Amino acid sequence: MSAIPMNTANPRDAVSASAPAIPAMAAVLLSASALLSAAPAHAQAAGGAMPMGSGPGYHDPRSPFAPLKEIDGVVSWKLLSSVTVKADKSKVIPSFPSGVLALDKRTVKVQGFMMPLEPGDKQSHFLLSSVPTSCSFCVPAGPEGLVEVRSKTPVRYTLDVVTVEGQMTVLNDDPYGMFYRVTQAVQAATPAR
Repeated sequence: MSAIPMNTANPRDAVSASAPAIPAMAAVLLSASALLSAAPAHAQAAGGAMPMGSGPGYHDPRSPFAPLKEIDGVVSWKLLSSVTVKADKSKVIPSFPSGVLALDKRTVKVQGFMMPLEPGDKQSHFLLSSVPTSCSFCVPAGPEGLVEVRSKTPVRYTLDVVTVEGQMTVLNDDPYGMFYRVTQAVQAATPAR
């Protein structure tokens, strides 16, 4: 696996080096998301702060990437992150507001930062995150800040914002703990931010 050069001034210069080379990375990231999805319920119940990797994600103000802006015609991360969760024995049960449920089985556009789940620079299975990743092995958000994407044709990995259009599924009991999946996705032009 290639490592990102630590002396790279601009992380955009290390795009091809940052794509994971291990097929198991998909299971690791999805499993980490599932494990961390229990954190919001626990943190909310205890009144404490949510641990990293849970919630809609944190955009570091030092990031070279601008935060995502709300764009007409593109599903809002604010809406997707409005889900609430409750712990039930060994799993987390999401409770989706009516606005999120209205997206189920609909064709939607979603924008975000790509997290590859396959080796190579073209991805057919990846995650979109509400915030840019700062670590190749860290999940930047909880399941409310991630969308699993299965695309019709591979999408080139980039550190820039990616927009896809496809059929949204709102997941109540995903074995990996995901809340959202877009299938039959095609890359769409990313609207001006």
